[in-house]
Amino acid sequence: MTVKIVTDSSSDIPHDVARELGITVVPLYVTFGTVNYKDGVDITPDEFFQRLQNDPVHPTTSAASPGDFHDVYNKLSKDADEIISIHLSKRVSATWDAAMRGRDLMEGTNCRIEVIDSRLTTMALGLISMAAANAARAGKNMQNIIDNINNMIPRMRLYGVLDTLKYIVKGGRLGKIHPIFSSILPIKPLLVMKDGTIMPTGVVRTKSKGIDHLVDMVKSTLHIREIGISHSSADEEVKAFCEKVKSILPDIKPTVAKLGPALGVHGGPGAFLVALQQDVSETVTAGEKEHKLSVQLPSLQSIKESILQRKPHSGDSTNACVSSPLIA
Repeated sequence: MTVKIVTDSSSDIPHDVARELGITVVPLYVTFGTVNYKDGVDITPDEFFQRLQNDPVHPTTSAASPGDFHDVYNKLSKDADEIISIHLSKRVSATWDAAMRGRDLMEGTNCRIEVIDSRLTTMALGLISMAAANAARAGKNMQNIIDNINNMIPRMRLYGVLDTLKYIVKGGRLGKIHPIFSSILPIKPLLVMKDGTIMPTGVVRTKSKGIDHLVDMVKSTLHIREIGISHSSADEEVKAFCEKVKSILPDIKPTVAKLGPALGVHGGPGAFLVALQQDVSETVTAGEKEHKLSVQLPSLQSIKESILQRKPHSGDSTNACVSSPLIA
């Protein structure tokens, strides 16, 4: 039985990797003004970030249509017996719903199609899709691959740091406190994927401290099997991070990709995200400390009072206390 793997462009899988593994990537859409572009087809990540910084209109992103998914499934069904379609979290995007509706349009086909909500995005979704494709190439059956995906999802970790608050503010993702943060403090938000959404979890004063935080998360995560990096940062930062990872995990070579519009529209240039895949064969017991790094952060109220009094804050980290997801 031939199993084909489908995902969406929020996975940030490099084109050459997707081609080599036989992964079909359904592009999301990014809109500047009244013009829609297919992510990775009509616009590259480099072109996107250039326009993001220079275009007077802030872009928006949207899911692929049910028709887009139907067309992909219909084409693949000619050579495939089964299709596994893995997509970004339905809590932050209509992509999963569109894929389900696209599957429903395939009524009457003999090709079985399963649509999976990964509860993830960017390279965390990418690593899962790549693992599924490798399993399909190795001859694993559909149920075996699905079981492995479902085991992998809760073992994925996604952390990040942004170089600026500017684009989150433009997208309306910081609520009531954003005027204070955006106009006064040169801070770098720290991110974490939790319960299907990417959330700000704290801030640091400099990008280098943010990168150090990501290194600390690598050190404190157990049984790492794969690492994925999705970024809109300078290549030198990526290279330096990979060298630090090599000193911690010499047998793992990270998969590096450019960040696409799905998160880049809010993250902006200088974003740096790290996905960690834990080995599903390892049993993590309740007694093990998966995340040993614990930072005591001052309260939001103390930060606001300090800012309003125009007094510099003494700490390197502050508590963002933001509850808005970063992907629309």
